Amino acid sequence: MMNDSFVHLISLGTIIVSMLIFGTFLLLSFNIKTWLEDWGHSLTMAVYLEDDISLTNKDHIAAFLKSVPSAKIKRFISKDDAYRDLKIALGPHSDILEGLPNNPLPASFEVILDIHEANIDGFKKFQKKLESYKGIEEVQFSEDWSRRFEGMMNVVRYIGFTIGGCFCLCVLFIITNTIKLTLYSRSKEIEIMKLVGATDYFIRVPILIEGLIQGCLGGLLAILALYCGYLLLVTKKISFLSLAVLEFQFLPYEYWLSIFVISVILGLIGSMIAVGRFVNL
Repeated sequence: MMNDSFVHLISLGTIIVSMLIFGTFLLLSFNIKTWLEDWGHSLTMAVYLEDDISLTNKDHIAAFLKSVPSAKIKRFISKDDAYRDLKIALGPHSDILEGLPNNPLPASFEVILDIHEANIDGFKKFQKKLESYKGIEEVQFSEDWSRRFEGMMNVVRYIGFTIGGCFCLCVLFIITNTIKLTLYSRSKEIEIMKLVGATDYFIRVPILIEGLIQGCLGGLLAILALYCGYLLLVTKKISFLSLAVLEFQFLPYEYWLSIFVISVILGLIGSMIAVGRFVNL
């Protein structure tokens, strides 16, 4: 009896650990996807001004930028500010700037673009209209960003489907073998039941229900453990290159519900595969 209980605990623990690993992967991939989408929906445009631009033309450009809902002026960078920023960026190598006869860097507007409120084609028209203003030397906007962003998201999706599928196969393999271990400990009991006239259905149903219960418990406990781990992690700030603080979110309900459903289904399928070795289905 003690041995049978121990085997049950091993089986349940294996399901919990397997689904916890699977859930952890879902949690990480979901947050990576969210971060990529946030970065992809907030792009920067640099509007470089000519050195001899008049104050009136500069004000007209600023007014136009403020009138566009999908654009927001982050800051105006003067020639001196640009020179100082470059000097700081060069660090110990900033002495190479001392040989320049004058400051070659242009003044500029740093503009934040929101893709949620417009599309890439709209930004291209916006860029052309900006370039028509007097006093603008150049407008830098990456036309290939949307393709690079879509490429990154496709890579994340493909990796997610591939690793997720491998995890499901591994979980199914582990559950099947742990339930087989349980059945090995009951092999004599099953043999006696068949000798006294028990039908295959009578023997099979309790084992399938056991797999179903183990799948339910394993899924629930894995989600609970995943949430406890999330609570520990969310108290710490996650930064990227010491610049942006990343917000770590827990899985939406459809994700953790899918973990529970997958755990139940794998528990049931695993018990069906395992019981097939002992009972003629």
